[in-house]
Amino acid sequence: MLAGGDQASLAADIAGRGWGVRPDWLAAPLVAALADEARALRAAGAFRAAGVGRERRRAPELRGDELVWLEPATASAAQRAVLDRLEELRCELNRECLLGLFELEAHLAAYPPGAGYPTHLDRLRDDDARVLSIVLYLNPGWRAQDGGALRLYLEAAGRAPYADVAPVGGTLVAFLSDRFPHAVLPARRERLSLTGWFRKRGMGNGG
Repeated sequence: MLAGGDQASLAADIAGRGWGVRPDWLAAPLVAALADEARALRAAGAFRAAGVGRERRRAPELRGDELVWLEPATASAAQRAVLDRLEELRCELNRECLLGLFELEAHLAAYPPGAGYPTHLDRLRDDDARVLSIVLYLNPGWRAQDGGALRLYLEAAGRAPYADVAPVGGTLVAFLSDRFPHAVLPARRERLSLTGWFRKRGMGNGG
């Protein structure tokens, strides 16, 4: 797992440039446990097609992933371990970056082979509560030829410069939700992640 010093260095990246990536943020056994849980939940029918916008409107032409929302009260031991680590990160970010992060909303996500998500921003047009996006990848044995990178546009949507982050198991990506357009590139195999947003108290905090 991520050491305390690296928590601070990730917070420093967010304060300095607005985004950061940490390979091996999560130990391989816990990555494997979460991936197994995600596949079991999906096989049991717990996942639902993802939507877009505040209303979470179904839009299969835009995004092809499926998800199940995480509830801390019913979290498994593996989920609880990750949520606890993310809570430590939230506290570090508030200390170092003064972001006013209040809570985390998160889900497990699965992209079937060939599915992706075009360029978008995570902050909703009529809701400023989302402050920091996080993606934790749950794909043991991911190879470069499997594709499925997160493309993070660093200055303007759809144009260079950009950073491509491969969804290698254990990698954590964090970025300011209102600043960085990004896309999920199609993959050649199932692509799993724990994805979420640290939120502040805002006009949409109750939804």
